[in-house]
Amino acid sequence: MIGLLTSVSGVTALLYGGWFCFRDPSLLRSAIKTGAIGALAVLASSHGAPVLLVCALALSAVGDLALSRSGERAFLVGLCSFALAHVAYIALFAGLGSGLPPLLPAIGLILYAIASEIWLAPHTGDMKWPVRVYVVLITLMGLAALTLPGGLNVALIGAGAFIASDTLLAVQLFRLDPASPLHRIISPALWVLYYGAQGLILWAVLG
Repeated sequence: MIGLLTSVSGVTALLYGGWFCFRDPSLLRSAIKTGAIGALAVLASSHGAPVLLVCALALSAVGDLALSRSGERAFLVGLCSFALAHVAYIALFAGLGSGLPPLLPAIGLILYAIASEIWLAPHTGDMKWPVRVYVVLITLMGLAALTLPGGLNVALIGAGAFIASDTLLAVQLFRLDPASPLHRIISPALWVLYYGAQGLILWAVLG
């Protein structure tokens, strides 16, 4: 069962990153994208992972489904789903970690979040406040990950990859011309970072 779920997740992830991330919205594209993380959620559940991790992965799969569709409503549903996923990750990391995050990395992460007001917020239109709330949540997720013990460094790397993937997504959605050829570079890159982030966090927590 575990091998099957791992294979399903890996194959759908490769299909999406190698082909479907360049395609227009379709039911097949949505199924492929959702299946990659959805299979990880089922894998986590069947392997006895913490409920918070299962919830984070399941909510991420719902977010993937929403973001695979077009339109502002679908984007907002996806944003809310991923925001809730980060709430689950914050609670998970806070429970696994201890103490305060290291000062310099924490300051750097907070400054990076504040900088989004300069390079991102002016370009988000009606989505300005939802995006701001999301930035706060993913920053808190990163801060919580910084408290993880050394044995969970892989999860910390995953959290960093998650923030990097969301940065690329923000650039793609709000700063890049839809006709720009850079989409063909950014789309697979952010998918690799995003899928890798979820996989690394799962791997670290399951041990």
